[in-house]
Amino acid sequence: MNIEGLVNVVDVEATCWDTTPPEGQVSEIIEIGLTLVDIDSRTRVGRHRVLVRPELSTVSPFCTELTGLTQAEVDTGVSFAEACEQLVANHRTRERAWFSWGDYDRKQFLRQCDQSGVPYPFHQNHINAKAVFATAHGLRRPVGMDRALKVVGLPLEGRHHRGEDDAWNIAALVLHLADRGAV
Repeated sequence: MNIEGLVNVVDVEATCWDTTPPEGQVSEIIEIGLTLVDIDSRTRVGRHRVLVRPELSTVSPFCTELTGLTQAEVDTGVSFAEACEQLVANHRTRERAWFSWGDYDRKQFLRQCDQSGVPYPFHQNHINAKAVFATAHGLRRPVGMDRALKVVGLPLEGRHHRGEDDAWNIAALVLHLADRGAV
């Protein structure tokens, strides 16, 4: 794999529950974290956050405990359609390859775009950094982002399970992979 130039690293947080969702509710994106990375200069260039107002679900106490996001906070966000428009306009997401930790983020966007009729905002070149990391480090199975940071001796910056902070931390791992020649 030979990735060059500017890439986006994306992490989403979505409504979630400690058991099954309440009747009629589905998991929806409530925060999009995006870090712009310059692979060539090995730097994290920009750190961004988009709050998204859910339309078909509410933020559960479990979700608030996990992410720190409250219903009142996400109520101030933009619609999912507006969030996708912002990604394309402000972060050139249809033009740049992008990374996420695992495949959840890509699948959540595909599912939510399909359900809401919103055009998919990303380039088709998605890289699952979690899988690349496992291969690069000869791991028997992929590990979570927080464990991966420990494996390579990098600090967890910010709060785990916050989109903006997780994207920033995943970007550090992407740069680590670039240094190893894995991306």
